[in-house]
Amino acid sequence: MIIEVKITPNAPKNEILRWEGTRLVIKIQGVPEKGKVNENLIEFLSKALKIAKSQIKIVSGQTSRLKKLSIQEASLEQIKMLMKTS
Repeated sequence: MIIEVKITPNAPKNEILRWEGTRLVIKIQGVPEKGKVNENLIEFLSKALKIAKSQIKIVSGQTSRLKKLSIQEASLEQIKMLMKTS
């Protein structure tokens, strides 16, 4: 499954904020240098979805706040449930 996310870096904690249309808005800790925010995003989502980090790939937007993620072994319903538990 491919989902779009909008990242806000330098957050005090990792959290899922809301859906903006079909895009998931997430705050992530870390500075946007050397892929740190991307690493934190993948780690955060893998723990939240209880899947391996290798199941989540950034398809586009490596250096952008707007990213497209490929997430294997997770359904849209599971991702929507994250908002209620994060």
